[in-house]
Amino acid sequence: MPLFTVYTPTYNRAHTLHRVFESLQAQTFRDFEWLVIDDGSTDGTAELMARYQAEAGFSVRYLQEPHRGAHHAHNLSLRESRGTFWIKLDSDDSCVPETLERFHHHWQSIPEERREHFSGVTGLCQDQNGTLVGSRFPADPLDCTAAELEYRHKVYGEHWGFLRLDVLRQFPYPVDVPGHFIPESFIWCQVSQRYQTRHINEVLRVYWTDAPSLVHGRSDPRTNAAGHRLMFKMVLDLESGWFFTAPLRLFRAAVQYSRFAWLSGTGAMKQFKELHSAGGRLLWLLALPGGWSLWLRDCAQFPLP
Repeated sequence: MPLFTVYTPTYNRAHTLHRVFESLQAQTFRDFEWLVIDDGSTDGTAELMARYQAEAGFSVRYLQEPHRGAHHAHNLSLRESRGTFWIKLDSDDSCVPETLERFHHHWQSIPEERREHFSGVTGLCQDQNGTLVGSRFPADPLDCTAAELEYRHKVYGEHWGFLRLDVLRQFPYPVDVPGHFIPESFIWCQVSQRYQTRHINEVLRVYWTDAPSLVHGRSDPRTNAAGHRLMFKMVLDLESGWFFTAPLRLFRAAVQYSRFAWLSGTGAMKQFKELHSAGGRLLWLLALPGGWSLWLRDCAQFPLP
């Protein structure tokens, strides 16, 4: 079995997949597989992947699925991955040749008796012009949870790393959610409750900014409202205890929770009941007028037919 599974979800990205393939071909550490899950592409991705499978100097597995969304592809990757470690490399990005070698080195540098408490290793990102994307870590290495990184150390922006597959399999996405997207924070804030991450100030991923994201842009917020509601609910339930460290950030999360709850058809009483923490419920109550105002704005900008 490979040590790393490099997982790439793709949807109509045949014009950018060469970045992933070429950067994997150049890896100095060869104990990995590439798992590509195609979420219903119609742009010739299948033919391109057949060529890559013939040319690659490593294992390439390509799975085609009907278009159901990123969270379904993610769950499938957890079932299909064969590596000890799982790393997601998006279909429009690339990584430096030493990426897997350096990740392996830094994992091995964690004392063996402590590794069970770590989910993985995370490094830095730069754009295609060499500009750092996201802030640096205040120490190198920095061992902390994702919540501590955000609330205590005030580190924001793009970062990238791998996780233990056995850890990630404990936190799949729910499958009965309307829409095609649930933000990844839904998973990361759950992982953060039980595991630390080793953070390193090494640039290992190239975050290309020339291809628009499939999930951003000004579109009808109802489309993926249920997924966003679940994500903000998780934040309020698990991270509201950080309120006195980052009050504005958590208040905004409460506003967005109620906004997306209404957009997904969840009334105020159900919103209250589905929150489990006392702090999350209090924040929700205080933020209710703000969420209502945003919901009214959304309804005005995107009226129902």
